[in-house]
Amino acid sequence: MVTPPAPPASAVRRTDGAVWTALALVYVVWGSTYLGIRIVVQTMPPFLSAGARFITAGLVLAGIVAWRYGPAALRATRAQAGSAVLVGLLLVLGGNGLVVLAETSVPSGLAALLVAAVPMWVVVLRAATGDRPPLRTLAGVLVGLAGLAVLTSPGLSGEVHLGGLLLVVGASVLWSLGSFSASRLDLPANPFTGSAYQMLAGGAGGVVVGLLRGEQRGLDVGAFSTASWVALGYLVLIGSVVGFTAYAWLLQSAPLSLVATYAYVNPVVAVALGALVLDEALTLPIVVGGAVVVAAVGVIVSTERRT
Repeated sequence: MVTPPAPPASAVRRTDGAVWTALALVYVVWGSTYLGIRIVVQTMPPFLSAGARFITAGLVLAGIVAWRYGPAALRATRAQAGSAVLVGLLLVLGGNGLVVLAETSVPSGLAALLVAAVPMWVVVLRAATGDRPPLRTLAGVLVGLAGLAVLTSPGLSGEVHLGGLLLVVGASVLWSLGSFSASRLDLPANPFTGSAYQMLAGGAGGVVVGLLRGEQRGLDVGAFSTASWVALGYLVLIGSVVGFTAYAWLLQSAPLSLVATYAYVNPVVAVALGALVLDEALTLPIVVGGAVVVAAVGVIVSTERRT
């Protein structure tokens, strides 16, 4: 998904039924998007389908913003619009797009475990720009990198080609760069407006890349399976619109330490769904390497939320 805003300091934190419902949505919905992507690319071209997904989701979200807050809420300065486009290209085109391409050959659960390393790369970017993360955070990064080494080692992750695994790692780095940049750029005041523009920019970029790759050649819409159409609709409405809305609301309503748990729950959900629905193999290296990465992310997130 796109990067949500930091919550206002005056936000009221609570842990009532609404919070747990929204948190459950984020756990399941975002964890299930990897499965949805895997089903989409079984019969649909990767970048064109991803571009269609985010352009549609961006238009839907923009419509919701105009209806809920009025058309004026969609206004943005040239600098804000430019920042939203840049972040959208990094997150949606780079981060999500490479995951979609990779999932033409990489199991959905394994892709989710590799993407779980995003908090690690954010720490690396912070350190590279002069920040000094706590030693416990840096230790978590080192442990997580060891887990990634296990997951990407040729021959250890089953019959998955190294190229596909490296695509997912590259996607996680670009997603981290987009998230890191979003915290430092001037984005539209309304976070939903910014997210809509990011989706539209990234979706348009996906269509352009798809056309440059020649995905339109010999394209037969009639050959798209019903399962792929249903999965694409799910990704648009549930994965993008509902999932993001729930997460953005949680940032303003729940303790950050609780909200941050999505980072290491989503991969577990994705792995479980991939194994149950698509019968994806769970080899020992995938289980061990994935557990190491998830544990490392848990250490990083818990430490960062206390600093």
